[in-house]
Amino acid sequence: MTVRRSAAALATTAVLLAFAAPAATAASPSPSPSISAVVPADPHAGLYGTSDPTYDGVWRQSLAFLAQKIEYVTPSVEAVDWLRRQQCDSGAFASYRDVREPCDASTTADTNATAAAVQALAELTGEKPAVENAIDWLASVQNDDGGWGYSAGSPSDANSTAVVVGAFARAGKKLADMTSPAGHTPYDLLRGLALPCGGEDGGAFAYQPDKKGALVANADATAAAVLGTMGKGLAAGSSNAGTAPACTPGTGLTAEQTAQNGAHWLTAALAGSGHLDQAPMPGSDTTTPQPDFGNTADAVVALAASGHRDKAASAVAWLEKNSGAWAEQSGPAAYAQLILAAHATGTDARDFGGTDLVARLNATGPAPAATALPSPTPTGAQPAAASTGSSGVGVWWMVGVGLAVGAGIGFLLSSRRKAKDAGR
Repeated sequence: MTVRRSAAALATTAVLLAFAAPAATAASPSPSPSISAVVPADPHAGLYGTSDPTYDGVWRQSLAFLAQKIEYVTPSVEAVDWLRRQQCDSGAFASYRDVREPCDASTTADTNATAAAVQALAELTGEKPAVENAIDWLASVQNDDGGWGYSAGSPSDANSTAVVVGAFARAGKKLADMTSPAGHTPYDLLRGLALPCGGEDGGAFAYQPDKKGALVANADATAAAVLGTMGKGLAAGSSNAGTAPACTPGTGLTAEQTAQNGAHWLTAALAGSGHLDQAPMPGSDTTTPQPDFGNTADAVVALAASGHRDKAASAVAWLEKNSGAWAEQSGPAAYAQLILAAHATGTDARDFGGTDLVARLNATGPAPAATALPSPTPTGAQPAAASTGSSGVGVWWMVGVGLAVGAGIGFLLSSRRKAKDAGR
């Protein structure tokens, strides 16, 4: 080991021990550092990715944290501060806002961004007030039909409702208590968007009813709604294997039956090519549907979470072979989606088709405060479900830091891992 690596090892040891210390005193977890009163001159400081964050800043930051969490990576204070600053006093988050200006009537609150931020911040010590404030805001904008739209008061849709359900679950709220003033639950809304068995798209979910009130199968909505009807968040992990998914006909189905119907549709949709498709973009020179990498990754998570990891195997293999260029172009949220899919299926995210997804994700933002190697879900291993605790730096992160210390700093600073650090 060179002198330079020895110095780095000593510095990293200090960081790791500082983060690991609270684990020995569970009754007094170390709080997250307070946000500096000085607003940074650069509103993008701490943000993952370099592309315009207008429409996805909070979303991609939150997904990055969730993906790092399941791989035992602790994000930097700068990155955490970026996300915290995005929250308005109401508890809501916009898709992105310039924090040099206060939230006001022109700030459009985003239920999806808020719900994703809840799931990410729930992993950090001292963030309970922020989480509770966001949950209260989400509860206040629930529609009478039991669901949520993209923005407060907009018509409910499957994707927004599902991600909000995940936020309530991750915050430790009883999902049965999520009832609108009109007496409807999110499950009522999601079940109402499920296509009945018997037709070509039986079991799938629609995003919303179309202008004529008809339900049209939507792959993105189906992957999201399977998680939502199971009461699970974005970092869902894998469930115990069940019987092959089947489509249960009839009315009055349970949320679990509705989720299994969705899993049945996803299985069929992936069976041929191993991936989902998306329609050509308007104005495109081609009329041929193109592979949909993001929704394929989401479908993998949904199948694994509903007990059908085996049905997702071909999609994982396809993603390992084909998703590299897409992830590099798309940035942190794409790397995060692939890590979540790898975690859910017991695939090594640090050797995903020869790519270290964790290193690539880390390289899109500020250097992590701490990390642990190797991957906690190596190939063939049964991944554990995501942590649901609300105290501590985050159970997964804390355990990972402890493992990193025990494994030795030399291993932590492996040059092989550093050589793979690349990305946006």
